Amino acid sequence: MDVTMTYATQGIWTWWIAIYLYFGGLGAATLAVTFLTDMYLKPHRKLVLWGAGSGVVLLALGSLMLFTHLLDHRAVIHILNPLVLINQPTAWIAWGTQFIIWMMAWGVLYALPYVSETPALQRLPVIRQLLAQRLVRGIAGLVARHRKLVGWLAVINGVGVAVYTGLLLQSFPGVALWANPGVPLLFTVSAFSTAMAFLLLLMYTVIRDAADDVIRGLYERIDLVLIASKLVILASLFFYLQRGSESAMRSWELLWTDLGWLIGFIGFGLLVPFFLELRGVITGWATRMPIIAASVFGLTGGYLLRHYFMYAGVYAYPW
Repeated sequence: MDVTMTYATQGIWTWWIAIYLYFGGLGAATLAVTFLTDMYLKPHRKLVLWGAGSGVVLLALGSLMLFTHLLDHRAVIHILNPLVLINQPTAWIAWGTQFIIWMMAWGVLYALPYVSETPALQRLPVIRQLLAQRLVRGIAGLVARHRKLVGWLAVINGVGVAVYTGLLLQSFPGVALWANPGVPLLFTVSAFSTAMAFLLLLMYTVIRDAADDVIRGLYERIDLVLIASKLVILASLFFYLQRGSESAMRSWELLWTDLGWLIGFIGFGLLVPFFLELRGVITGWATRMPIIAASVFGLTGGYLLRHYFMYAGVYAYPW
């Protein structure tokens, strides 16, 4: 019996899930890189305050985006229960929720020793000031004694969030573009690449400490490797889709014939920041503007990757 295949682009997971995946991966990777830098390269109060604060806000915004689109908002109680992971180990949203919650908790705790030193506590009313100082400094002292333990707990959960964003998509077998082993790797590498771009943007515009040249140079070199890795993964994905199922080929056609994907993501989101940072690493730049531009392009490219992955998700229906 002949079977006719009908194809339809999925229209449920669109830009809002792309924002959720983007903010989640970016926020978690930003926290992880910030804490690793503070633990092993240089104790950096400003970087931790800005990196931890930004990372927690990004994670919260991404989670809020997902929560607002839940059909039953009370259902979130179930995925907040850690026992769900034992009863349903393939419930990837539950895994992601747990990783995000613990990432935010450890992230706030790691930053507390630096927060306790900020002048903001001194500007509180007297009674609140005494209570806040006693509470914050008490917890901060405990965290300071176990700084690397708290830092590594945050890093592990951060990596978990970054990997989860890809595993969530891979768990949908009906969409060939998503259901392949390269997606978790691609999204993880992309999360840390965008984190490097975000931290470079912070260090060139907000922090601007001349003593951070070594850290900035290291971030640029790491980002070069990550962008090159993304290009290799995307090339592999290109051949996978081209020689895969009919559904995969439809996704390939949508992506590789779309100027937004080719020019916006591949061109300005990957190649432009790669060559700007490569020039910076090899010969340096007279001003900071090229690296700032590379960071902005890299951050934009990180979102476009997820946006077009949602856009090109194709279902195949046999009739």
